[in-house]
Amino acid sequence: MSTARPADAVTADDRPEVPRAPGSRPPRQSRTGLTSTGVRKAASKSARSRAREFGLQALYQHLIGRNAVADIDAFTRDLAGFSKCDTAHYDALLTGCVEESAQLDALILPLLDRKMEEISPVERATLWIGAYEFRHCMDVPWRVVLNECIELAKEFGGTDGHKYVNAILNRLAPLVRPDEVAGDRGNTRTRG
Repeated sequence: MSTARPADAVTADDRPEVPRAPGSRPPRQSRTGLTSTGVRKAASKSARSRAREFGLQALYQHLIGRNAVADIDAFTRDLAGFSKCDTAHYDALLTGCVEESAQLDALILPLLDRKMEEISPVERATLWIGAYEFRHCMDVPWRVVLNECIELAKEFGGTDGHKYVNAILNRLAPLVRPDEVAGDRGNTRTRG
């Protein structure tokens, strides 16, 4: 089979550059650090972001398989890339979310528009991570927690799962961190 192209075939390299109208924008370039779907590339993720990803995968196993936490932990630590994550944060998320699952569900449930059983395991685990970090990780600003959970839901959840996670955690943040959220929202109003 010949790979030579016909003499009359036109390739992208052969096409003349189309002049742009004055004032028009150049073609969009891809943003560095993001995939074509808008999710952050692995190389641009922090150790804590990676810990959240592995925590989400472990919590998913807990929700779906009801496996023992020690077994889930051993399996997750063997996954490729685990060595690049913040293991202390991963440990806190996995054990904390499992141990406090009833309390986390109690915080989340009043904000839902459906039964907890109707929430996908990915979104539920993401909501657990967000609620847990709101309660216990005071060194992480509430907006960072929110953004990280949205990114998790975009990468691992359903098509619009990130929108649901955003809505629920946006309503939960002022309940768990009222002073921080009020101060932050007050500052954004006076800026501009």
